[in-house]
Amino acid sequence: MNADNAVTVRGILREYPTTSIRNHTAKVFGDNIWNDLMLNVGGVPCSLDQMEHGVLRSMGEPRILFAIVCASRGFPRLLAEAYTAEKLDHQLTVNAKNFFGNANNFAYSPSQKTFQLSSILRWFADDFGNDRAAQLRRIAPCLPTREAHDAAMANSVWIAYCEYDWQLNDHAATSR
Repeated sequence: MNADNAVTVRGILREYPTTSIRNHTAKVFGDNIWNDLMLNVGGVPCSLDQMEHGVLRSMGEPRILFAIVCASRGFPRLLAEAYTAEKLDHQLTVNAKNFFGNANNFAYSPSQKTFQLSSILRWFADDFGNDRAAQLRRIAPCLPTREAHDAAMANSVWIAYCEYDWQLNDHAATSR
């Protein structure tokens, strides 16, 4: 996770100034930051895409999605410290709770019995469980209120997904 985040930041700094990482993700021709920017993992070149989908997500720990960043406002914040084995569970929990505590990533309407969830949870739904009930149970401990937690555990909500914000989450953009 540390290497993935560091290489992502390095890639953005290489392209800066830019307004979005999506400006550097050519589908057919041209540079694609996810496929062309390589990490050295155990002496083997590995793209950011391979690292995320082939290594990190295959670990079966969905909170990893709240620890890796893609330099956009819609993704989790970058932790201000390295991930370490001794603190990993705590760090992943803090990141997940911070993610769901952000109104751009999660909102609960008790009167409408609706969750507004980040598109990340739609894109990577299978990482959280085989069905909607399992997915809601998996995120329940990270939700910001007891009422939201209980609604998730009971699978008693409708789900809608927020529009994803691909704008670069640089300091200049967020401090205006």
